[in-house]
Amino acid sequence: MNTRLLGAALLALACHASAMSDDEVEYLVPAMKDKSFSLSGGERQFLHRLAFTPAFGTLGNDEYYSLRLAYAPNPWLAYEAHLGHNPSESVHALVHSVNAMLRWPLPGRLQPYGTLGYGMMLIFPGAVFKADPVTKNALSAGAGLEVYLRDDVALRTEIRGITLLGGNDPATGSDGYSYRELSVGLAFYRSLNP
Repeated sequence: MNTRLLGAALLALACHASAMSDDEVEYLVPAMKDKSFSLSGGERQFLHRLAFTPAFGTLGNDEYYSLRLAYAPNPWLAYEAHLGHNPSESVHALVHSVNAMLRWPLPGRLQPYGTLGYGMMLIFPGAVFKADPVTKNALSAGAGLEVYLRDDVALRTEIRGITLLGGNDPATGSDGYSYRELSVGLAFYRSLNP
């Protein structure tokens, strides 16, 4: 619930900031006057760009923190490395995966995308259980939305379903356990063009 409220507040702040004219803004750091929150015209540029995204949210019902690093070899596809940690009390998890992000570059501040990935989830029982860690293959699929604050910074929200293979979930009768990941973060973009 807190993640949703924070996401809504950050989205409202971004929309309010984009509606203000440069004459209404008083800069705490005068050097920021030339580096406004306006965007360049046309479609968002993703070709040969690197993105670093620290994020937080939930995995299942527990808090979740992640770091993502993505590279776009062409305008509609990016490869992303993802490392996440779920520091629960009795059992905690470490997720690492490689994802493909698919998008159709759009003009304006909003950029939706889809993501597919494969990775591993390491589950570490707490001291209460006195058990060995377990490693499971994980498949993930999801969708997200980036709200561009500037050409090089975006607020990124994402929902992703993660299915662990090789288990038997008694609740669903399937051959894998399923988790829902919700996250909000800031994506920092850097162009690698010469």
